[in-house]
Amino acid sequence: MTLSFSLTLLCCFAFAAGLIDAAVGGGGLIQVPALFNILPNTPPPTLLGSNKLTSMCGTSVAAASYVRRIAVPWRLVLPATLAAFGMSFAGAAAVAQIPPGVMRPVVLVLLILMAVYTFAKKDFGTTDTHQPLTPRRRLLAVLIGGAIGFYDGLFGPGTGSFLIFLFIRCFRMDFVRASACAKVLNLSTNAAALLYFIPAGQVMYGYALPMALCNIGGAVVGTRLAMQKGAGFVRVLFLILLVVLIGKLGYDVLHQG
Repeated sequence: MTLSFSLTLLCCFAFAAGLIDAAVGGGGLIQVPALFNILPNTPPPTLLGSNKLTSMCGTSVAAASYVRRIAVPWRLVLPATLAAFGMSFAGAAAVAQIPPGVMRPVVLVLLILMAVYTFAKKDFGTTDTHQPLTPRRRLLAVLIGGAIGFYDGLFGPGTGSFLIFLFIRCFRMDFVRASACAKVLNLSTNAAALLYFIPAGQVMYGYALPMALCNIGGAVVGTRLAMQKGAGFVRVLFLILLVVLIGKLGYDVLHQG
C-alpha cells in the first residue's frame, strides 16, 4: 500500500470519526482500528499518539461549535473537566497493572445496561430540565469527570458515550447539551494524553496533521447535524453507536484468549 493511498484512506476514516464523535462520541471506534490496520508495522504507542492529536483537533472544533450555540453549565462542567484531566494521568499510569482483557467484560456489561435503559425510556435525553446547581450536583460532576477521565487513560472505548449517558441520567440534560458537555471533558482527557505522547516523540505528524484537518471537517458536519436535527436524532445515533460498541467488545471478549 503506497504512502499516498494509506494517507487518503486514513483521512476518510478520520472524517467519519470526527462526524460520529461530534454527535455522540465513539470516534475512536472508527479511527483507532483504521490506524492499526492500515499501518500495521507502526508501534502501537505511536499510533495511539497520532490518534490523540487527530482526535483532539476535531474535539476542539466540536466543543467550540457547541459552546457558541449551547448554554454550557460551566460551574458544573469546569470542575468535572479538571478532575477528568488529572485522573486521565492516573489511568494511563495504571495501564500496566490492569490489562485491557480485564476491562473488556466490565465495559461490555455497562454498555449493554446503557443501551437497554436508553431504549426502554423513550423520553430519555429528549428534554432538558435545567436543574439548579447544588453542591451535591457539583460534587457528582467532579466524581463523574474523575472516573471517566481515569477510564479514558486506562482503556478508552466509549468514553464520550459514557459521559453523554451520565450527564443525561444525573443532570437531566437532553442529548444535545450532554454532547456539548462531553466534548469539553473529552478535550481535557485528550490534552492530558498528548502531554505524554508528544514529548515522547510518539506522534506521526505526516499522518496526524492531514487526518486532523479531515477530523475537523467531520466534527463541523457532526455538530451541525446534532444541533439541526435535535435530541431525537442524536438519541438514535447514540443507540446505534452503543450497538456497534457492544458488538466490537463482545467479539474482543470472545476472542481475547
